[in-house]
Amino acid sequence: MTKAIYSKDHTYTVARLKKARREAKLNQTEAAELLRKTQSHISKVESGQRRIDVVSLKEFAKIYKKSFGYFLLL
Repeated sequence: MTKAIYSKDHTYTVARLKKARREAKLNQTEAAELLRKTQSHISKVESGQRRIDVVSLKEFAKIYKKSFGYFLLL
């Protein structure tokens, strides 16, 4: 079984997070400030180095003005 961080679902979610941030016209530093995280945290999430939990995904959806489902491969 593939580890979750390298799964197709995780890769899809990471790509959607990056796309949503760009569509929201935010850079990583601006997104980090809104989430009260560091820019390196956003970078690690977007590069797939850091897992993201449901609560964090909900926060990303809110600041990017996307539905929760936008980030999920169904």
